[in-house]
Amino acid sequence: MPGLDTIIIEHKLPLIPNAILVRQQLRRMKSKWVANIVPILKKHGKVRICVDYKDLNRASPKDNFPLPHIDLLVNNTAQHALYSFMDGFSRYNQIRMALEDKEETIFSMTWGTFGYKVMPFKLKKC
Repeated sequence: MPGLDTIIIEHKLPLIPNAILVRQQLRRMKSKWVANIVPILKKHGKVRICVDYKDLNRASPKDNFPLPHIDLLVNNTAQHALYSFMDGFSRYNQIRMALEDKEETIFSMTWGTFGYKVMPFKLKKC
């Protein structure tokens, strides 16, 4: 971002050693929704860049069947002998967006307009 020191805003990708990298094609995107980029100052002084989906979340209908609170889930499974586990965090950014919803995730930066192919964080339904 212009005006921010590169020492503060440097972004590094934590890559698995010997991982096969895939370069994707750039896509021009247009949408009626364009989210803002917001710099957030972290506790240790570095800046994290976030996409602000506040307006899109306001326009999204409320989920009538939200996930139960984690304490309720743990208490309800504690007396059972067999458990199953679903890691919803480490694979979160691999859930593909529906084709018709990709244009809703568009955000604008100084060097272009971009959109997600996979589910981003901070969306109301995610």
